[in-house]
Amino acid sequence: MQNKDRFSSESPVYAGGDPSSDHQSGAAITPQGIPASALPTIGIVVVAVYVAAQILSDIGSLKIATIAGFSVDAGTFIYPITFTIRDLIHKRLGKQAARTVIILTAGINLFMALYFQLIARLPQDPDWGQGPAFAAILGPVWRIVAASILAEIVSELLDTEVYHWWVTKISRRHQWMRVLASNGVSIPVDSLIFCWVAFGGVLPNTVVWSIFAANVIVKGLVTLVSLPGIYLVKEK
Repeated sequence: MQNKDRFSSESPVYAGGDPSSDHQSGAAITPQGIPASALPTIGIVVVAVYVAAQILSDIGSLKIATIAGFSVDAGTFIYPITFTIRDLIHKRLGKQAARTVIILTAGINLFMALYFQLIARLPQDPDWGQGPAFAAILGPVWRIVAASILAEIVSELLDTEVYHWWVTKISRRHQWMRVLASNGVSIPVDSLIFCWVAFGGVLPNTVVWSIFAANVIVKGLVTLVSLPGIYLVKEK
């Protein structure tokens, strides 16, 4: 009996009779005809959350707070999450995607600083009266901007390499261990670069070391809390 649906409009035709390949590009496709290589929804979500967390932490770092006797930039409370989110991107989309997102986010942060500088210099409406306050708070301090972007690039790329080394050379089991290992290396490096590039020679050394210690402690605690997050997405 002849199969009437074999060449129907609802049944995709594949070159060479291979139902797993796109007849034009050779890429694997789903039964619905959608390329399997298309960015999954969860991938879009984790990338968006990563970029948002980076931007919010950079803005928050403009304020130095005092918590339990430690001086700490306020961006520290959200920035540590980016390391675990980066691990999610790596896990779901791969190493190259993670590296691309890191560099792209650094570019976005630089653009944000340039944009803040531009609008801070625009003439203000005389009835508004908040121009100086806006410029004082959101006008970029370029040393802090440079420190933040440099620390992000170096530490997040280092996190990528440690994570990749762990899953390829050590084990894919106990996923929380790969997060702990990669964050355990990248967090101190990130804090060291940021604190000394941003505040070294500007604030007393004791204050800089206080900021560093608070950064490492807070980021370490956030890492421990966020460890279960690595199970939110499936392995690539």
